[in-house]
Amino acid sequence: MNEHEKINYVELPAKDIEKSKTFFTRVFNWSFVDYGPEYTAFTNEGLNGGFFKSNLNCSTETGSALIVFYSNALEETLAKIESSGGKILKPIFTFPGGRRFHFSDPNGNEFAVWSDIDN
Repeated sequence: MNEHEKINYVELPAKDIEKSKTFFTRVFNWSFVDYGPEYTAFTNEGLNGGFFKSNLNCSTETGSALIVFYSNALEETLAKIESSGGKILKPIFTFPGGRRFHFSDPNGNEFAVWSDIDN
């Protein structure tokens, strides 16, 4: 449902859209719909969005917003990311309220995963 003046969609750059689709399908079980060779969309993943063909990427070092996932099993999610071609940028650390880590997808976009469950 679209809500007036609420965040509705996010678009992310991808040098290789097929790598993005493969990575997010393996790690987070996402589904995609292609709209031509330079765009693919995902829905029902917490926030709808898509990947567009670009040589750019998102990084907090360059001032980009950070998309943060939630996990019930932080170490398991980290292992899936590593085995699917992601790179751990910041290993698991604690903060008030939980633990998290940062990673990049195969296209270099930075994300984080957090959990409020202690292991």
